[in-house]
Formats: sequence, structure tokens, C-alpha cells
Amino acid sequence: MKHFDEAATRKPLAFERLVPALRAAFAAGAQVPPRHVHAVETAPGSTADSAGSSGSSSDKGTVLIMPAWSDAGFLGIKTINIFPGNSARGLPGLHATYVLYDARTGVPLAMMDGNEITARRTAAASALGASFLARADARRLLVLGTGRIARMLPAAHASVRPIDEVRVWNHRPEGAEALAAQWRAEGWNAHAVTDLQAAVRQADIVSCATLATAPLVRGEWLAPGSHLDLIGSFTPAMREADVQCFAGAGTFVDTDEALQKSGDLLDAMAAGTLKAHEVRGTLAALCRGECAGRSDEAQRTVFKAVGSAIEDLTAATLVWQDAI
Repeated sequence: MKHFDEAATRKPLAFERLVPALRAAFAAGAQVPPRHVHAVETAPGSTADSAGSSGSSSDKGTVLIMPAWSDAGFLGIKTINIFPGNSARGLPGLHATYVLYDARTGVPLAMMDGNEITARRTAAASALGASFLARADARRLLVLGTGRIARMLPAAHASVRPIDEVRVWNHRPEGAEALAAQWRAEGWNAHAVTDLQAAVRQADIVSCATLATAPLVRGEWLAPGSHLDLIGSFTPAMREADVQCFAGAGTFVDTDEALQKSGDLLDAMAAGTLKAHEVRGTLAALCRGECAGRSDEAQRTVFKAVGSAIEDLTAATLVWQDAI
């Protein structure tokens, strides 16, 4: 079994290649069983973290197990651990591994860096949604969050839209400043913002990649013609947008699973600002041409993603095929 570290996993996954691969994969389809979701809570003092401090009652996490297989002959299983409390330890909140198998024999082919696959496929799916839903002239991108996925969003969206201005907001302003400086060093016109309301009003695309459990973006802030991209939250307890964000907007999801998993959608449906039948389509339907995306330049659009194992399998297959 081959092993692909972070750098080797990243190498074949440029967004100019990954976004079209996801579009083809969603159009073709794959077998994607429902993910397994498990809550993890360690007893106080039962473990010691990497910094040497004792575990506490705040050591709560979520484990996702996400399988998928395709007619191309590949089977993949991702295990992903999400521990929001890690930010206080200076650790990433997400850790993942990915194992790729031969779907015809079950033989293990490769172990890959699941963090890199997760981040890059999530950012690529965000860009794929924007390719259908953001205005063709969208150039001002606002990113909420500073984690691994958030860091990739300018490059991902620039592969489908003419992004030339990037703003970033984070609940820790110093984190936003640091990321904006990193982006500037990479050649982006990037700045940190502290006035979230003003930044949302000015953005063509608002992309949320956080682990928030309370709404950050309010519908009244969103400009006509803007596109709201919600890719951070993935459980009923998480949410990044208030219920008014969905009122009057064209709402799309990555998969139908979002209607059961997304706190943003569940809240909006409970409040009546969105009805399930008003969701206009999934990524698969968009990629197959079964539904239209943006209807006019003034329409507000929302894309809500909770992630799909077909995205992981697509990225892992690219890594494997590049290697052989």
C-alpha cells in the first residue's frame, strides 16, 4: 500500500483540475452511503493532549466515517475527527485520514492525507457551486474563518470567477490579520476586516468556513445579486447564517443530506423562511443540467454544503492516477 503525505496528496489537486473533476463526478454519480456520525467526549483527566495538559470536560468532538465507491473501480473511506476546542491548544480543529481501495477486490491501494483531501475538495465544491450561482462578474470575495479550508478559498474561487479583492473576518482579529498578510505575500489584494456587517454588504461572494454554532451572517446585510456560500457547518447544532439569509434567495445544496444535517437549513425551515420544496437543486442536478443556477443578476443565491464522500473519492482518485 502506497503512502501519500500532505505534499504528495496536494500536488495533483490544483483547483483548475479538481473543480472540473468534481463537476464530472457529480454528473456521473457514485455509491455514497449515509455517513456515520459519532459524538466523542472524554472524561476529565482521562487523557493528556499534545501540549501536556490534562483532558477536561471541554474535550468534545465528532467522528465522521464517510465511504464511497464508483464504477471506475475505486472504493474510499475517510475518517475525520472534528474537535473545535483544539483552537485553544493551538491545534487544528480537524484531522482526517483517507484509505483508497480497489473496489473490485477490496485490496488497499493507498493511505492519503485526509486533511489535505478534505480541505481541497471542500474548497473546490464551494467554487463549483459558485460557478453556477455567483454572478459572472463577481470579483469581491469575503471569507469568514481562518482555518485550512478558509485559506484555500481565494484560489478555489479564482479558478471560476475573476476574484481580485479578498477580505477576511475572524472572531479573533489577529488571526484574520495574519491570514490577510499571508495572502498578500502570495499576491492577493487581501485585507482583514473587523466590521462584518459592512464587509458583507460590499461582497459579491460571502464564503463561510467556520465551526460556528450561532449565526454570523444576517440576511439583511446581503446585497442584491450576492452569493452566500455556507461550507463550514455540517451538523444540526452548527450554523453560520441567520434564517433571513434564505428568505427570497435561490437556495441550493450539495446533496439532499444537507436538509437533515444543516443547522442553517433546519432553522430556516422551522422559521418558515425556507421550505424543503423551495430548495432548487443539488450539485448533481446542476452538473447534469437538470436545474438552472442563477436566474438573473439581481437574484441572491445561497449554497449550503455539508460535504459528500463523492468529493473525497474524486480527489483521492486524482492523487492515485497521477502517481501511477
